[in-house]
Amino acid sequence: MNKRFYITTAIDYVNGQPHLGHAYEKIIADVIARSRRSLGEEVFFLTGLDEHGQKVQQVALAQGKSPQAYCDELAVDWQAFAKKLELTNDDFVRTTQPRHKEFVQAGLSRVMAAGKVYKKTYSGYYSAREETFLTEKDRRPDGTFDPSWGEVTELQEENYFFKLGEQQAWLIEYIEQNPSFIQPDYRRNEVLGFLKNNTLEDLCISRPVARLNWGIPLPFDPAYVTYVWFDALVNYASTAFAHQELELWPADIHVIGKDIVKFHAVYWPIMLKAMDLPLPKQILVHGWWQKDGARISKSTGNVVDPIAVINEWGLDAFRFYVLRELDIGPDGNWTDAGFKARYQAELANGLGNLVNRSLSMLKRYRNGVVPVKSTELAADATKAADETRALLQQSQLQAALQSIWGLVNRANKYVDETAPFKLAKDPAQAQRLDGVLYNLVETCRVLAVLLNPFLPGTTAKIYTQLGLSGAPDKLADAAWGGLAAGHTIGEPAALFPRKDEPKK
Repeated sequence: MNKRFYITTAIDYVNGQPHLGHAYEKIIADVIARSRRSLGEEVFFLTGLDEHGQKVQQVALAQGKSPQAYCDELAVDWQAFAKKLELTNDDFVRTTQPRHKEFVQAGLSRVMAAGKVYKKTYSGYYSAREETFLTEKDRRPDGTFDPSWGEVTELQEENYFFKLGEQQAWLIEYIEQNPSFIQPDYRRNEVLGFLKNNTLEDLCISRPVARLNWGIPLPFDPAYVTYVWFDALVNYASTAFAHQELELWPADIHVIGKDIVKFHAVYWPIMLKAMDLPLPKQILVHGWWQKDGARISKSTGNVVDPIAVINEWGLDAFRFYVLRELDIGPDGNWTDAGFKARYQAELANGLGNLVNRSLSMLKRYRNGVVPVKSTELAADATKAADETRALLQQSQLQAALQSIWGLVNRANKYVDETAPFKLAKDPAQAQRLDGVLYNLVETCRVLAVLLNPFLPGTTAKIYTQLGLSGAPDKLADAAWGGLAAGHTIGEPAALFPRKDEPKK
């Protein structure tokens, strides 16, 4: 049995509605999943929800609901969101599912049996908002804690601890020997810097039921539930092993945000080693979005509602903008003006205009019948296909789009250079016009194949307008010459209708 390419997003904490950052992460993972399928690989794509912990319990009780009822309601919204983004996920994990709880408890039993867990009395400061214990190092110079921790209380209680510290040297060596384990490189360097300049403290992995009962009970002590991160991280493995008929583990890529790098790049590998499971192959870390140069914040109203944007501009326009605007890694800045400019220039005037005029001219001058093969743009198309394939294998999504747009721009320039509307007026140029028209419609077909992981709705429309059946979902089909002479195309229609500003 061949191992499937297994990609995950982080699981989202159910303390609110999805926002731009969630949409961005899911779209990255979806495009990588689709691109791997287009390369001929079998793929398994996982997303889902993190439903335990103190914050969920507090919000649910404040709303007069049981935590489970509260999670069930929000899960409906999050699953609808995944549908709205047309994600091709193969499973949707919820950490309240029995299959997940059983796996977490088996993992805890295993690390306990391996001598990696011990009990001790702990006194210190606790941030309920972040569900984590703080140390003196977290204090500011004036002795206070940063407001981002929320209310910090002093606690003294007995808890179970997982031995993180003894694995520090091993983890540093592993990250140094496996440079692609954490990407981009500067994130890897940050993790190494953290590990080399700090002593890892053992991780508190329990919460007393008396204080928090919304969690997975420890299999060896029912007076405690599992710390939410020890539960949440395990979802990647619990889901993989729930599908025993498939070979999924280890994950090939965990797509995560920069705020949870420590949990994924430090805690998770050590937890897996203690459970005697292989490590994921890569942790791919993306940045955060700002809006108009400022932090996105519900309280100031500085937000981008992905659903509103999709309803107005279409899903593919939204997918295109977040991937084209922002490379995986750095932070990005959403501006409504920038979105409209890319829609107009690259989608409407670039891709949309190329497809529309190419197909319209074939209709007008050749009754929609494809002429004999010509190879004038073949080298440009092959170069774009080769570059795109290589970039998709490296999850370089922005660079792949830039390469594909190089072909869009080349084909639009080719229309200007060859002026088919002038050639059509001269019967002596009939053969030349045939060649130009073939190059244009075949380039449109190649573009549909290359763009399919990014803009699946649009590429399906291009295929329909070309009169082709099936989906452009195999990268091998980007080879030049796929349109046969004598084939009749369908009806051209605008792919990205222009949205002119209303006249004042």
